[in-house]
Amino acid sequence: MKKSLLALAVLGAFTGIASAQTSVTIYGVADAGITRQDNGVSVVNRLDSGNQSGSRLGFKGTEDLGGGLSGQFVLEQGFNIDTGSVSDATRGAFNRQAYVGLTGPFGQVRLGRQKTVMYDALDAIDPFRISNRSGIDRLFLRNVGGAGRADNQISYFTPTFVPGLTGQITYALGEQTNNQAGRSMGASLNYAAGPLFVTLDYLLVHNNFLARQAPVAPQTAANAPFFPDQTARGTLLGATYDFGVAKAHAAFGTEKGGFAGLNRRTDARDYMVGATIPFGASAVQVDYVKKQDRLGNGDAKQYAAGYTYALSKRTNFYSSFTFTDQDAIAYVAGTVPNQIDRVINVGVRHTF
Repeated sequence: MKKSLLALAVLGAFTGIASAQTSVTIYGVADAGITRQDNGVSVVNRLDSGNQSGSRLGFKGTEDLGGGLSGQFVLEQGFNIDTGSVSDATRGAFNRQAYVGLTGPFGQVRLGRQKTVMYDALDAIDPFRISNRSGIDRLFLRNVGGAGRADNQISYFTPTFVPGLTGQITYALGEQTNNQAGRSMGASLNYAAGPLFVTLDYLLVHNNFLARQAPVAPQTAANAPFFPDQTARGTLLGATYDFGVAKAHAAFGTEKGGFAGLNRRTDARDYMVGATIPFGASAVQVDYVKKQDRLGNGDAKQYAAGYTYALSKRTNFYSSFTFTDQDAIAYVAGTVPNQIDRVINVGVRHTF
């Protein structure tokens, strides 16, 4: 009897240890706001989901495997809180992220649908965190900006090389017959020390989904036809510096290759300067973005200003105004070439 009780006690102790070494978290964002957009031709008023942050429901877990090794997973589903529908009906469940990984002294390896290096970099240096229809992603690196997340991606995150310095390498399999179409490759080098953050990033995407284009007369570099294996390449150098009373944001990018959104070639230079100014529970965000099209009349610029107020640790009010002036090319969905686009939104976001 005593042996049985002792065995049960030992088993219970080990069960408690196993439970303590494994954790699963349910998290999410519920974000809704009213948007008014005037693209110079028409005006639309909407109740939108995910203005400041995409509404989502996620599950993430980690397990201590011993010897400094641990396993992780993330499953994240996006949804539209204004209608209750999934944010991407073509994908169904876990359309935002779905990966499993291992972490150890060697760094971290992840396998599955994940954010690209360029998505993470833009998110880190943008005063608006690429949100509120005010983020730099509306114009910045548009040829690869659509590849915010990649399917079938293998990601390697390095341990810290020297204090503050880390890196990342990604490879997403296209899973096509020729093993090239649809794949992407990325690399990132990041430095964070005190108030300074610097990121250098490169992303190459094989746009196999682009249709073969018929020649356009007169033939120019801008309208030259390109083919289904046309690649898009983006390079980014960005930085932030926190002065305490305000944080400064700056970035420079180059983009070349096929423009998936417009079925055209692109050769552009992108610039951004911005600031985040906190005071009490409030914060003001501003940015200026300039796109210089080196092939034709496709220049564009954007001015944006926003305001957030923290009602609690999890709930905040937000508002923003964005003014986008584009020449002959409409880089932003819902806008019109050679017209000024104005967007105002106000909303509430709750995280859990």
